[in-house]
Amino acid sequence: MRNTLLFSLAVGLLAMNACQPEAATDDLTIAGKASFTLMQERILTPTCATVGCHASDKDPSFAQHGLVLTANMAYQNLVNVVPKNSLAKTDGLMRVKPFVSAQSLLFHKLNTDASHHAGKQYGNLMPLGSDPLSVGQIEFVRRWIDAGAPREGSVVDATLLDDKTPSVTYAPFELLSKPATGQGFQLNLPQFSVTPNFERELFMRRELGNTADVYVNRVQVKMRPNSHHFIAYGYKSLNALPAVDQIRDLRNPDGSANLLTFLSMQNHIFVAGTQTSTHDYTFPEGAALLIPANTSLDLNAHYVNKTSVAIPGEVSMNMYTIDKSKVVNVVRSLNEANTSFSLPAGKTTVITTNFIYSKLRTILALTSHTHKLAQKFVIKIKGGTRDGEIVYTNTDWGSPEIVNFKTPIVLKAGEGLTSEVTYNNSTSRTVSFGLTSGDEMNIIFGYYYE
Repeated sequence: MRNTLLFSLAVGLLAMNACQPEAATDDLTIAGKASFTLMQERILTPTCATVGCHASDKDPSFAQHGLVLTANMAYQNLVNVVPKNSLAKTDGLMRVKPFVSAQSLLFHKLNTDASHHAGKQYGNLMPLGSDPLSVGQIEFVRRWIDAGAPREGSVVDATLLDDKTPSVTYAPFELLSKPATGQGFQLNLPQFSVTPNFERELFMRRELGNTADVYVNRVQVKMRPNSHHFIAYGYKSLNALPAVDQIRDLRNPDGSANLLTFLSMQNHIFVAGTQTSTHDYTFPEGAALLIPANTSLDLNAHYVNKTSVAIPGEVSMNMYTIDKSKVVNVVRSLNEANTSFSLPAGKTTVITTNFIYSKLRTILALTSHTHKLAQKFVIKIKGGTRDGEIVYTNTDWGSPEIVNFKTPIVLKAGEGLTSEVTYNNSTSRTVSFGLTSGDEMNIIFGYYYE
């Protein structure tokens, strides 16, 4: 009798267990794992720690961001680490600040909504060239940071990682609203295609349409997603300009350099630029950039596509003007070049150049231009009470940082700027200043007035 009861009970229990739903594979996979481990496996490793981005210090972009996000490096490189991004550093952000996602650059770089950090943009949305993270993934990162960003322990609901709600819904691209008649000009780079797994950088010369000199006090830019940078260049010489309204690619479809396009870049003068998808810069009151009559600009866009399908690129730029009577300080493009240097084969060389001004000069913005052998471009103040102060640093020759100073740099007569450029000539020949991709450059661009 007793054996019969035991047998019946065992059969009943087996039947009950058979009626229970099987544990989902995902649930078994994530059970007992730390939240950071899940974030690494589901977000950082597949979307960030990829070749060319944050996989190693050998990635081409490493010099710019200095961040490796592989499983053995990510935590120590993120938590309580000061970022290289100059604006984020100025605003007191950390890459990850435990308990404060609003002061963590990682959260801002993944989040498409800039409203949560006062509308500021800290560079391109990540992952660059790929689909943005889902709503659930971004929320998982936010909660992990606000829970103290621990390396161990489960502190976030893991089911958020399965939320596939898109964080971005791409609407048809709308051009900027044109400035009213007599108040400015609009130049657009029409839609173009970026092939799968390719970085496309191109130029198009476009005529502004100003029959007389104009004074620009505001520049506004809007781009489709996945842009790396946009720069509008003027020309040092008006002889032999490229054809109007024709796309000129910097690279051929096989990735090799397009020599004719490369040569055309040596005639450039910086006019405006941005490394974020939207940009709105206004010069200080009473200051305006002089744009000569009949100006044409070379519009330069760089897009990254890491997906398996073609993506569109497109840029819209407005230049707003003011009447000459309201201009107190005429802004001009800064163009300081060292054309007399030599880089010995197989050596690292630092080239230092001083540019001294005979009149009081106010610097509003700085950027740099070199070729691929340059590893670091530093600009310092020369002379005066701020002698030796570093005001600009760039480690990405292909997409140099553009710094618009909130407080302009005032240089008295006899003071100036110093460029300190580190080159690694890994070739077997001596390299000097020149116009081809095999030569080198050493130029400070920017804005100033006297």
